[in-house]
Amino acid sequence: MLVAPPGAGKTTLVPLHLLGAIAEGRILLVEPRRLAARAAATRMASLVGERPGETVGWRMRLDTKVSRETRIEVVTEGVLTRMILSEPDLPGVAAILFDEFHERSLDGDFGLALALDLKGALRPDLRLLVMSATLDGARVASLLGDAPVIESAGRAFPVAIRYRDRPGTEPIEEAVAAAVLAEIASGPGSILAFLPGQREIERTAERLAPRLPADVILAPLYGQMDAAAQDLAIRPAPTGARKVVLATTIAETSLTIDGVSVVVDGGWKRQPRFEPATGLSRLETVRVSRAAADQRAGRAGRTAPGTAVRLWREAETGALEAFDRPEILSSDLSSLVLDTLAWGARDPSDLAFLDAPPAPAVAEARSLLVDLGALGEDGRITAMGEAMRRLPAPPRLARMVAGAAPGAPRRVAARLAVLLTEHGLGGTDTDLGERLRRWGTDRSPRARTADELATRLVRAVATEIGGETLDDTDPGALLALAYPDRVALARGARGAFVLANGRGGMLPESEALAREPALVVADLQGVAPGAGSPRGNTTRVGRIRACAPLMREALERILAARIVEEETLAFDPASRSVRARHVRRLGRAVLTEAPRPLPADGRVGAILMAGLRDLDLGLAPLPLDREGERLLARLRFAAAALGPEAGWPGFSDAALLAEAGDWLAPFLPGVAALAAIPPGAIREALLARLGAEARRLEAIVPSHFDAPTGSRHPIRYEPQGPVLAIRVQELFGLRRHPAIADGRLPLILELLSPAGRPIQVTRDLPGFWAGSWADVRADLRGRYPRHPWPEDPAGAAPTARAKPRGT
Repeated sequence: MLVAPPGAGKTTLVPLHLLGAIAEGRILLVEPRRLAARAAATRMASLVGERPGETVGWRMRLDTKVSRETRIEVVTEGVLTRMILSEPDLPGVAAILFDEFHERSLDGDFGLALALDLKGALRPDLRLLVMSATLDGARVASLLGDAPVIESAGRAFPVAIRYRDRPGTEPIEEAVAAAVLAEIASGPGSILAFLPGQREIERTAERLAPRLPADVILAPLYGQMDAAAQDLAIRPAPTGARKVVLATTIAETSLTIDGVSVVVDGGWKRQPRFEPATGLSRLETVRVSRAAADQRAGRAGRTAPGTAVRLWREAETGALEAFDRPEILSSDLSSLVLDTLAWGARDPSDLAFLDAPPAPAVAEARSLLVDLGALGEDGRITAMGEAMRRLPAPPRLARMVAGAAPGAPRRVAARLAVLLTEHGLGGTDTDLGERLRRWGTDRSPRARTADELATRLVRAVATEIGGETLDDTDPGALLALAYPDRVALARGARGAFVLANGRGGMLPESEALAREPALVVADLQGVAPGAGSPRGNTTRVGRIRACAPLMREALERILAARIVEEETLAFDPASRSVRARHVRRLGRAVLTEAPRPLPADGRVGAILMAGLRDLDLGLAPLPLDREGERLLARLRFAAAALGPEAGWPGFSDAALLAEAGDWLAPFLPGVAALAAIPPGAIREALLARLGAEARRLEAIVPSHFDAPTGSRHPIRYEPQGPVLAIRVQELFGLRRHPAIADGRLPLILELLSPAGRPIQVTRDLPGFWAGSWADVRADLRGRYPRHPWPEDPAGAAPTARAKPRGT
């Protein structure tokens, strides 16, 4: 284990030193990125006075430059994995050097696990060296069998750290552009600025281009660029000029951009996160770790003292994660699981990983591989799986290529596979068919190299796989082999789709594909940065980024085995009713549906009540009339006033909804909609819920009060108590306060004038007669002279009438 800071020379000097110490065999230097691999090989070749491809060469997915004389091969992590799986004893390889292992990519972790297993079983002579700048060396050394840890201080120059806070509402491209312009004005030297992705780089470049001095060259740097453009970005600036390089994480490690003395760090990066529940990966924009921030800052001190400007408050640094989250903890593991089985291990846990693959992601990967036909139900690799494994492509895309018929269909499938793994190839149009067309007219070196890769994919497929192959050149039909769970059907509004896996997707209404009835979605991004992220509070959910239209005939033909027909009886939230349908669906996406008569059994009522609960609106959707509302208020008041010891059931919304299937459903024969429930049925059901206690209801909490005049007045049951609104004259002669529940609960009296206007509220009628009645009487006599207003109301006769005329 070698731990050395950026600029110490581990990437280029260590392999060359080992070349002299190892007499025979090749040395593989493993790099996480193609740009770093090509740059490292080019630098080492120049140090020995040769051209790449002689003593030092490279081997990567779209580019190989090696010869018989090559002793040091700089390979990307994915290429190393394919080499080990193809030739398990790695003949002719003497040593493997894992550079920048702190990035903890999935391919890097898997490559090291395979190398350790290989060394233990077949090649004890194989030398392994793990190199990192910001990793816990002791932990990796333990994984390597307590290997020695060598630490080097390196020769990095001092870097001054400055902080420049960016408000959460300020877009990151505005902040980076402002910081770059300030540094350009303050001193000499080139600038390297880190941004999350290509979109932010392009926006920043738009802001900088018209404002930079003539001697400053603006150079974007991201993974989707072709090799020539990337090389231009890292090449030293011409004499008398300087550069501003706008880069993603691609420039964090393994690169020295000559002349850079200032780093502007936006503090964010973009990374994929796999969701096992949906089988989809989505891009997240997240804060960098402290280790990554240190790596970025170190870019300014590679050749001379420099400055790093961080666009956040200094106090926030301590809250950053210590290291980057390993990809193995948040990635699609289908390739890993398939390759692990091919290696001879039953499960990834049988291999030595620094962090064990999460069990849910492994289970999801197995399920996907079975779904794609790569694994049988017994968990063994099928003939299709073997064919897929031989292809240098993710399992979904390998399934598409292997499952296409020989000839034109397989050629188109291979081109689609390359297109989906080489970002930016053929443009960025959502329509993959359009990207294929543009790639076909592209005469650039990258396009030609990609075409050669597609040809190699075609040649890598076994002639006979077994089973039927798809004889179709339509991109949508071929993509359905790779993404059967992402077939998307239009749903309502233009541009809105539902995928077979239940996920929602959307296209802008202006997109031509927004009018299509069915699509196959290859890339669905559901990114929601939220407040404080690089774009403020912008939210994007379920945006379809790459797809192709799928004809209905092709859908029915290719996915026939996945289409399910069933009779459904379910609650429809839109109409708030139970509906019976005959449904044909693909996963959770409905192809067709037709109404069916409702069954004459108790299922309808039970489903209706379950739907009422799922609406989560309480009892509001029920058509309760005023009488029913009063009854419910009485029942709730009685339950609360008498307490649970009285044996009354609960009448809260929660209690009634939880047991609606028991107390209400039996009273709804033939009712299939909430709005069609008769209010009388609800009242009957509420009373029936009381059972034997229903007879006590009127005695305990009566609906009306019988006044001394013989008239009946409704009692309102409110949270503060039972309320009786009554004209004060009708209570003449009462010496005791009216009460209910066997006299235990006094009524709250709202005393009214003859005109029905409130005059007093009391809980003590005798006290009112003896106290404030005199003042009230004086006021009422003047306003209502034709009504009797006795001095002693407790001894007077109650009345609801005025005095006869002439009295």
